[in-house]
Amino acid sequence: MSIDLRFRRDRSLRRLAADLFEGGHGRASAARALGIPEEAVRKWQQTYRAVGRDGLLNMGKAHTRYDFETKVAAASAVVDGGVAKPEAMERFGIASLSPLKEWCRLYREGGAEALRPRAKGRPRGSGAEAAPRTREQELEERVRKLEAQVAYLKKSIALKAELRSRGGRRP
Repeated sequence: MSIDLRFRRDRSLRRLAADLFEGGHGRASAARALGIPEEAVRKWQQTYRAVGRDGLLNMGKAHTRYDFETKVAAASAVVDGGVAKPEAMERFGIASLSPLKEWCRLYREGGAEALRPRAKGRPRGSGAEAAPRTREQELEERVRKLEAQVAYLKKSIALKAELRSRGGRRP
């Protein structure tokens, strides 16, 4: 029987970790007490310091959306100001290190404008409005459709004839 590893470190374990953090334990002693890798506890500790106990316990339920100003301020503090990423997480209330790393990369590559929100989804229409078609273009399209229809019918007739010649009976 397989074990679902996504639920190996659930909310109750994070609650115990938060209790240990509040008690003054570091990540190494918390990891030993909980019996989990220190790397996981390190991430939990960063989240705990940045957004507190509730943020740690609600971790993984929904993605937090940050506004443009917060992204720019955090990224510029890390890239231009030399602030450590965990400290920036605490200062700006960022729950996870992953988005901060991404914002810093985008900020280095394209500046503040690279962090602007982009429209999601498929763009409407084909872009520019299509000019009205001429009568000649409409007729050409009609001819193409009819030629395709004739080709389809010819193939269908040929296939039926081939089946008839093989089996000796009509389909």
